[in-house]
Amino acid sequence: MVYAFSDWTQKLLIDGKRVDALSGRTFDTLDPSTGNVIARIAEADAADVDAAVRSARAAFEGDWGRMRASERGLLMLRLAELIRQNEDELVNLESLDSGKPVSAIRRQDLPAVIDTLVYYAGMADKINGQVIPARQDALTYTVREPLGVVGAIIPWNFPLMIGMWKIAPALACGCTVVLKPAEITPLTALRIGELALEAGFPAGTLNVVPGFGKIAGQAIVDHPDIDKVTFTGSPVVGRQILRGAAGNLKRVTLELGGKSANIIFPDADLDAAVKAAGAGIFFNTGQVCSAGSRILAHESIYDEVVERLAARANSTRIGDPRETSTAMGPLVSEVQMKRVLDYIEIGKNEGATLVAGGSRHGDVGYYVQPTVFADVEHEMRISQEEIFGPVATVIKFKDDEDALRIANGTVYSLAAGVWTGDIGRAHRFTRRLKAGTVWVNTYGPTDIRLPWGGARDSGFGREHGDMAVENFTEPKVVWINTGR
Repeated sequence: MVYAFSDWTQKLLIDGKRVDALSGRTFDTLDPSTGNVIARIAEADAADVDAAVRSARAAFEGDWGRMRASERGLLMLRLAELIRQNEDELVNLESLDSGKPVSAIRRQDLPAVIDTLVYYAGMADKINGQVIPARQDALTYTVREPLGVVGAIIPWNFPLMIGMWKIAPALACGCTVVLKPAEITPLTALRIGELALEAGFPAGTLNVVPGFGKIAGQAIVDHPDIDKVTFTGSPVVGRQILRGAAGNLKRVTLELGGKSANIIFPDADLDAAVKAAGAGIFFNTGQVCSAGSRILAHESIYDEVVERLAARANSTRIGDPRETSTAMGPLVSEVQMKRVLDYIEIGKNEGATLVAGGSRHGDVGYYVQPTVFADVEHEMRISQEEIFGPVATVIKFKDDEDALRIANGTVYSLAAGVWTGDIGRAHRFTRRLKAGTVWVNTYGPTDIRLPWGGARDSGFGREHGDMAVENFTEPKVVWINTGR
């Protein structure tokens, strides 16, 4: 399926209709593998966000809000089936817009989107309160009510998957959604909005307003009639959202950055550990919040880990993301490519040893070679700052305490990995690592049934599982006087 032609225009989705931005402005979305324009996108601003919020509020107070929970679940199942039926189109759109290899989207992202929808569809009519026997002369119980209108701001690295992580639980809880996809990857969000209408969702239940963060994103944060903001992105923007949300004390959930440690001990299965370490940093071209960008190797196996990881980097197949044999595609934009290349120069200047990659790949598109640095000191910027690209830093440690010091020595606490054959050490490290998720003898898998999130500069709150219900509902106490 071919979409790459610059006269293709995509409109906003507000109140069940595809509409131009009120200002008439548009912006281009590009194919990262070529730099060519794919389409023009209507550019939402504060006026468009306001229209979307009014539509979402009307749906919340009207058709969607009055719908039985089981009926909401059935509509979500219909949407899941439509996504299955349109899988090829969605895979191609996501690859075209983000540069992600089609094989990865088909293997991971699309199945996760469908799994998320089906999981929360089943949860829609199982959101319960409690009967709490506080006193003998009263019936006291709690109910969980939907918060209302949710502003969901999603990033460009996993547009389909992270978008559904926010849409599905919000809808299951009975909320309505104003979704702002990243301006550089808006296409699949708009298509999901169309499929939701085709599934039978009432107009206004899911609105999609592509635009720029400083304008459309800020309008969502500032809007007095949005009850909740859920955001995945950078810590810098997360702090701005917190400040803005204070205006009407709206609820906020933030899933932010990471600089995750992947710790390899001498008793680990080195073949498995290095293979997973390579995937943990080079998957999605390193554009993953939980990427294992800091690979900590015990001094007795350090040189071998570096050598094996460099070999994996050098053998990674880079190419057209629409080719099924491609393992690593381009970075999402020229800006991101330049950021990653700048960090590679910083690493060289800091004294780290470049053992693989380190340059742009080709001269068309936004490709960067898989890169490995050895002789990295814990205090270096390439060890402390989130690069968000295919750059592995390999750090030597002496013993367990040294590994813990290095692993916990950043402002992030999203994820970590431990590779060891010692079950006691595995348990000790899972207790002491500052991370929302710790993988042992694996790296990177997630599941919608398990809570996901971190602390400090990795944000706060948890997504996924039944914990997401807390993000989109408010508990209410009911006290009925029964007398004696």
